[in-house]
Amino acid sequence: MSSLSTTELSLRDAMCLASAQLDDAETRAQPFEMAHALTQVGRCYRALQLLPSAEASLLLALRWCRLAGSVDAVVDLACELSETTVALASEQDSQDAGSGHGARDRARDHAFEASTLACCVADPAWEARVLLRISDVLDRCGDREDAVQLQTRALRLMSGSLPSGAADPALLPSLGRLADS
Repeated sequence: MSSLSTTELSLRDAMCLASAQLDDAETRAQPFEMAHALTQVGRCYRALQLLPSAEASLLLALRWCRLAGSVDAVVDLACELSETTVALASEQDSQDAGSGHGARDRARDHAFEASTLACCVADPAWEARVLLRISDVLDRCGDREDAVQLQTRALRLMSGSLPSGAADPALLPSLGRLADS
């Protein structure tokens, strides 16, 4: 009898399926298929707590996604990458205080990309959810002021006081600081 738990077996099965999908997608090299397959592999790595491998797969997926030309998919992957890299930073910090600085900077970079492109997504309700996701990442990075500003922008979208696609000029100067962090 195997000593693996049911969860570990299902994660292993998911990884096998994702790897098979990636192998299949590689034969055609279509940007959307490659992005999807690499995203699935990255999610499996993340579920297995293999965060450096998850980050690498998601970065490759993001490159393919950009080739596919889908802003929504790029924003979603940038969010997922920011969440993965901030988790990696926390993991690294727990092993050696301060060692997660590089991963935290990458999380900020991905968050900045997602927040910049959020106004271009197809659904205003999803735009608000993206901003809230990124706000959470920035809060975990210690950037509370920027996190609050993104929450405010999301709340304005949800209340209808800020039209979708319209940048709130009061928030733009602070968002520019994200790239400088």
